[in-house]
Amino acid sequence: MKINNITDIDKFFKVVDSCKGKVELVTGEGDRLNLKSKLTQYVSLAKIFSNGDIPELEIVAYEKDDVDKLLSYMVGR
Repeated sequence: MKINNITDIDKFFKVVDSCKGKVELVTGEGDRLNLKSKLTQYVSLAKIFSNGDIPELEIVAYEKDDVDKLLSYMVGR
C-alpha cells in the first residue's frame, strides 16, 4: 500500500508499533525493511526527512487488522 504525505511521523510510528504482524517499508530498490524495528525507524526517518518531506512510502503489512489500522491512520489524518 502507498502512504502519502505523512506529517506526524510520531503518530505514524505509533500505529506501526501497534501492529501485531510484520510491517515493512519497501525501498526504491525493492528492499524490504522491518518498519517495526526502532533502528529501521530511525534510519528511514533520517533518510526520508533529508529533503524535508515524505511524499510517498510503500508499506507492506501482512495481517488484515494491521492493514486496517494503517488505512484508518490514512483516513483519520
